[in-house]
Amino acid sequence: MNRKLLVLPVLLGAMSPLVTGCGSTSVVGSSGGKPIVVGTTDSIELSKDNPAPLDPATSYDSATWNIFYNTFQMLLTYQRGSTTPSPDAASECHYTDNTVLTYQCRIRDGQEFSNGHPVTARDVKFSVDRMLKINFAAGPASLLSGVESVEAPDEKTVVFHLKAPDTTFPAKLATPAAAILDPAVYPADKPYTGFRLVGSGPYTLDSFKQAKGGTFSRNGHYKGELKMNNDKIQLKLFADSHAMEKALKAGSIDVMARTISPDQIGGLLGSTDPDIRTTESTGGEARYLFLDTTSTDLRTLAVRQALAQVVDRDAITRNVYQGTAEPLYSVIPAGITSHTNSFHNRYGDPSVPRAKTLLRNAGVTSKVPLTINFRRDTGGTMNEAEAKEIARQLNASGLFTVTTKSEQWNTFLKKATQRDYELFALSWLPDFPDPDNYLAPFFDKENFLNLAYNNTTIQNTLLPATRKLANRGSTATAFGKAQDLIADDVPMLPLWQGKQYIAARSGITGVEWALNSSTTTQFWELGRGKTG
Repeated sequence: MNRKLLVLPVLLGAMSPLVTGCGSTSVVGSSGGKPIVVGTTDSIELSKDNPAPLDPATSYDSATWNIFYNTFQMLLTYQRGSTTPSPDAASECHYTDNTVLTYQCRIRDGQEFSNGHPVTARDVKFSVDRMLKINFAAGPASLLSGVESVEAPDEKTVVFHLKAPDTTFPAKLATPAAAILDPAVYPADKPYTGFRLVGSGPYTLDSFKQAKGGTFSRNGHYKGELKMNNDKIQLKLFADSHAMEKALKAGSIDVMARTISPDQIGGLLGSTDPDIRTTESTGGEARYLFLDTTSTDLRTLAVRQALAQVVDRDAITRNVYQGTAEPLYSVIPAGITSHTNSFHNRYGDPSVPRAKTLLRNAGVTSKVPLTINFRRDTGGTMNEAEAKEIARQLNASGLFTVTTKSEQWNTFLKKATQRDYELFALSWLPDFPDPDNYLAPFFDKENFLNLAYNNTTIQNTLLPATRKLANRGSTATAFGKAQDLIADDVPMLPLWQGKQYIAARSGITGVEWALNSSTTTQFWELGRGKTG
């Protein structure tokens, strides 16, 4: 049995599903005392580069944020089907005037951390100040870089003063970058090391073992707005997605989440097994190839443009991803407000002759040597196959000599931010449902990848202009220009945008709501009961 969920082409937040297939699902609101076991190929490890993988100040990846969304509480959250953040730890939030420079929230009565300590406005101030003070390399502090200062005039009121008007600020407060921490537990100026966390979100983390996973229990102190449909979740980590599928079919796990490899997806969607349900949905994931514009071989604009002229996205999505992804021609994906096909408009279909002309006109007559670094992950990802396909295409043009090189996953991002790579690919899952979050993380002044490329028009004019506009539909002109500038300068090459897949045993309810647009598995949506 399979189900397909469709998201309308608007800003993607929590998914609004249209379900087709065999029947519907009735949520019974309880796991019946037995943990719901969720499988994933995510990797979460202690390392020299990151001794505190479960500290919101240090970790900015889908694996850890999947845990953070389920254990930490933010002032705001997204209710099922909504693209607008609404109060969670807060009882209400608002801009104090029409300058969009001051944002104020009131803390909900009765909020407590899992250790019983009360949640106060001063804890919110502490958490934001701490995030900005630690400013961990490759961490999410850039999301809050627009905060000038935070006040907590009393136990219930927190006031944010912004450096510049920003209508996206409430959405940023709904991310783990603004997770509320207990000052009695977390040090103010350094990470909280180990596999430990204390939050006020819907679940507590009971235990976590490297390469194994963790167990999560309903947090009896949670007083927010999310509705719980189970009492306990067990997260099980797999090194191979095929082993994860085998466990699902054997009944040793209940849910199979990210990442499912392309060769598995077709079989799961076409399966007639009545005990397994597979859900496909549109999603916010985008895949980009980043270029170091200051490296010897890529500082020449014509070289970057020639690369953009050669890469064949259709071949990548066909040969590597077997149709489970769609070609992407802009930094902002199709289906997101303000998207334009800027790269296709600029370069058209792949053309070696046009690429050759670009190089010759710039005086480049020798083959350009390049190295693509890819992240070596656990099973389910196609990073190596993708890198080799791109290298094959470029080498076949006769204009480049490209090699590929793998990097261990837990050091990949650090080296990328240190500009150790000429070319590297990264999958981006939106932090919040707005086109700003596909541009600013890479091209704003304080971008988390520390990219060498700087475009002052984007940084000083276009992004600030869009952040003044509460009506996000009116941002199309500014975002359209930004996309065209990226296509002209080629500091990155959009490759594809992905769909989302999740498979579950037939007795598990709420699966159609469990994934949001950031591929976070919302544990609270899962229940155990009858379907039909």
